[in-house]
Amino acid sequence: MASSARTGKPEDDVTKKPPHVQRTITSTKSSALTGKLEADVEIKASLEQFYDMFANKPHLVPHACNDKVQGCDLHEGEWGKVGTIIIWRYVLDGKAKQTKEAIEALDPDKKLIIVKVMEGDPMKEYKSFLLSIQVSPKSEGSGSVVHLTIEYEKLHQGIGHPQTKLQFMKDVSNDIDAHLTKPN
Repeated sequence: MASSARTGKPEDDVTKKPPHVQRTITSTKSSALTGKLEADVEIKASLEQFYDMFANKPHLVPHACNDKVQGCDLHEGEWGKVGTIIIWRYVLDGKAKQTKEAIEALDPDKKLIIVKVMEGDPMKEYKSFLLSIQVSPKSEGSGSVVHLTIEYEKLHQGIGHPQTKLQFMKDVSNDIDAHLTKPN
């Protein structure tokens, strides 16, 4: 079971999903400075394909959505290993951005990936920023559901909730799905 590096407790709350999802759902739970955003995205790709792209081959993500993600560089460690540090270059709200992330947890059985933002543009507004990606089979029919969770703590109350970052992840998920399911 994946555990949080912050608390050492199981991350069960990250893996819970509604029993049946018919469309993308976004929810917000927050206090003054801390918050949690979640969204489910239905995709046609298999959960194995999608998980493999983010867990083991993130350097291929720019090929699937080069209008959003310009680069993914291995800074330290090995692809597909906990503790690996990755630098992402991307465009958000029309501006070039960069993020340095550490892979905190990989659970191939649950198809769960948890990354912690260490440096970069998100840290200009947030004291902490944790992204979870979990893929599960659809309850009916073929395809999968990508469950995205962002947990964050803002630097001050004047900072907004990261809805655009969640929407960005939903858009990237859809682009990766299209890339994985396109005919050869």
